[in-house]
Amino acid sequence: MPKVRYYADLVAILAGLMWLLVYWSVSYSVYIDNIEPTLAALLMAGSLIMISFVHRPIRVLLSRYHVRKRRTEMWMHILALPLSLAFLLAIVIDHLITPLNGEQKMLLFNVLATAGWLVFIVTLAVKLLYHLMREKRRIRERARRGPTNSA
Repeated sequence: MPKVRYYADLVAILAGLMWLLVYWSVSYSVYIDNIEPTLAALLMAGSLIMISFVHRPIRVLLSRYHVRKRRTEMWMHILALPLSLAFLLAIVIDHLITPLNGEQKMLLFNVLATAGWLVFIVTLAVKLLYHLMREKRRIRERARRGPTNSA
């Protein structure tokens, strides 16, 4: 498996972790009634984003196809799906059990986004194992066939 895929996986995992930190900091800020944790998380995320746009080696790495593809998959796991599920679950809980306030809805989204990020990591691990096993199978198949005569 090419090295760029490993880098892509690592970048996507770290980007997802960064955004989860921002999401959870919002919930924590609401809980303690202080905006400082959110500001710190946003400052850190903004700094990392700025470095990725300014530092040429990182910019070149992030512009590659596999990195963009993995980051898109990560966004699907930590934003698109949790937003939809949190919305639907909040409606169901609101009507069947008890009304939810904004803080509880945000907590529901954070839990679903974290679960989505963990599913993303497990998916990447399964893909990695699949590629490693397939590569080993190819190597064994080539060794079994023996050397080829190329003339």
